[in-house]
Order: sequence, then structure tokens, then C-alpha cells
Amino acid sequence: MSGPIPIIVIALIATAPRKPMPRIIGGEVSQRGSAVLYPPISRVMATSELGRLLRLDGDVRVDFIDSPALRGNALGDPAERPLAIYTPPGFDPQGSRRYPVLYVLHGYTGDVAALIGARPWETNVLQWADRAIASGSMPPLLVAIVDGNTRLGGSQYVDSMHNGDYATYVVRDVVAHVDARYPTVAREGGRAVVGKSSGGFGALYLTMAHPGVFAAFASHSGDSNFRSTYFGEFAATQRTLEAHGGDIARFVDAFEAKPKRSTAEMMAINILGQAAAYSPRARERYAFDLPFDVATGEIRDDVFARWLAFDPMEMCVHKRDELARLRLRYLDCGRRDEYGLDTGARIFTARVRELGLDVRHEEFDDDHRNIGYRYAVSFPALAGVLEFS
Repeated sequence: MSGPIPIIVIALIATAPRKPMPRIIGGEVSQRGSAVLYPPISRVMATSELGRLLRLDGDVRVDFIDSPALRGNALGDPAERPLAIYTPPGFDPQGSRRYPVLYVLHGYTGDVAALIGARPWETNVLQWADRAIASGSMPPLLVAIVDGNTRLGGSQYVDSMHNGDYATYVVRDVVAHVDARYPTVAREGGRAVVGKSSGGFGALYLTMAHPGVFAAFASHSGDSNFRSTYFGEFAATQRTLEAHGGDIARFVDAFEAKPKRSTAEMMAINILGQAAAYSPRARERYAFDLPFDVATGEIRDDVFARWLAFDPMEMCVHKRDELARLRLRYLDCGRRDEYGLDTGARIFTARVRELGLDVRHEEFDDDHRNIGYRYAVSFPALAGVLEFS
């Protein structure tokens, strides 16, 4: 060998959503009056550079939409968000064929860029959809990857006076955008929602809180059973905040300034993110209630009760009508899940079955991380109950 072989590395970099998104001049105006910041579909290349990079048989484009539901939020996160749209092989935007849509919600600390990123020996969500269509296990459809990140790592896809109205953003602004710009089956029977971890929670929550938008959900290791999941993290978070004088702003500033964060710090930012979603107090930065006393660590039952109102296993017993209209209720979780979310899935399943409704519930031998391969199961299952015309 004459010398070392040069290696060129191409990276897909996930940028925090609070940074301004690039604005394309000359965009159109959508039917809702929001700026559409991308060229019309008819002028898009047959295969995009990103589609080629991911070696898709289909393709992917990234739209940017301006959501009224997210404007003026206390954290200063942008209302303009990316939306990745996968289109299957043979997709003709001007043709007569209509496509159902799978809406994908990322987990906590995720965003659109993270879900469409690629790594050796791994398959991302778009590649799983592409493979399923190529193999014939799923008919051609559209996949829309929604961005729900915040300065605190995630929105849980709920409306919050602190974070912004992320549930409304998904079920109104995102869905309206996709139906207006793409040849979709633009009704409940043509849509399903799926996610992992916080995204799995979002799928459960949105179908129960906003019936009539999606015909089915799939929740992979979705947040549930809050009593078991969060209690162990409250004490650790109290200690972390105590090191910053109990000042949330001081902690967040220090967290953001670090080149690398500890497990305890990641746990604390996660709890702050949940509080911003579940127990907001005002439309001011960091004006949310924590479910424990910052000085002593004592649990604040009144605040935690507000959290429990969002817990899927608590919600479901009051949402029989909303769940009954769904064509598929799908949950799975690894039996070695680090957060014990397998118990939440079991309890949710048992309670919904007690309501007289079917649930597809599966468990597998794995933990919470790197379980994207479960999309190979949920995607065809969801597609199998959707309308294609």
C-alpha cells in the first residue's frame, strides 16, 4: 500500500430548533395564510440529493412550515419548523392517485434531522418505510416526520401555555399543510400516527385528546405509568438543581454551555421538559411548577396530579369513545426497558381491553434504545387499516 486511504465523511447534523431556520425568498402562501418556504412540488428534482444519500428507492423532501400554534412561546423556540416528507417510488404529485400518510413523532431530545440521519449498520425511519414498500409488505404511502423539539428537549406534543400549542400544531397546522400540498387521502381514514418513547406517548395522547384526525396509532416504548417512570428521577433532579441554587435558568444556561452533559444533567433537563409540558404556570420563560419541592425534594401531590392527567394509562379509562373509533391500537415495548415502560404498555393494554376494545400488544427482548427495527412491524400494520382512495 502506498499510503493511507483518505476517507470522506458526510454527516447529517441535527440543529436545535430554537435556532432560526433558513428562509427561502419567493415562497408561496398556503391556504391558511402561512408562508410556504420551498419551491412547488412540480419543480423538485426526480430524486433529491438527500434521497440519493439515504439510498432510497423513493425520495424525501424537507418542507418548512410556519405554525401559528407555536408563535410567541415563552422559550423563544421558532414557529417555523421542518417537516420531512417521504414519497414512494413512482410518486406523481400531478397524478390521480391519492396516498394515506403515516405521521411519525420523534422521541425526547430528537428532531427531524435526527430521525432522517443515517449511520453504518443502522436503518432510519425513512429507510424502514422504503424497504417495506420495496418488499411488498406495505403499499406505497407517504411518511411525514414532525418536529416537536424545544429548548428543553421536547414538547410531548401537548398544548402548553409555556411551550406553545404542540398538539394543535400537529393536528391542525401540520396535517393541513400535508393535505394541501400533497395528493393525500385527506380524511381520518387516510392518516395514522406513530412514534417511539415521547413520540409513542404523543401518538397515544393525540388520538385520545383529538379524535377524528388519525384512524390508528402505534406506540413504541411510549411514556406511560408516570408513578413508576418518574419518581426515581425527581430526587436526582432536585440534587442537580440544588447545585445551581435551585435556579432553573442558571441550570439551563450551564447545561447549554457544556460540550458534554452528564447522565444526571440529562435526567434533570428531561424533568424540566416534562414540567413545561404538563404543569405550566404562565406564559413566561421557566414559569412552570415542578412536582417536588426544590429545597427538600418532597413530592408535591397537587402538581403531580396534573402530570397524571396526561398519563395514557390514566387517560384511557375516560376515553373509550375516542379509542373505539380507531381501526388499530398498537403498543410494544422491550422487556428490558430502562424506564420500565413495558409496565405502562401492559397496564394501558389491560385497561383498554377491559373497556371491550382490541389492542395489539407485543413485547420483545430489548431495551429502550436503537429499536427502530420495530417500525418494520408497525408500519405495515398501520398501512393495513388505512384507506388508499
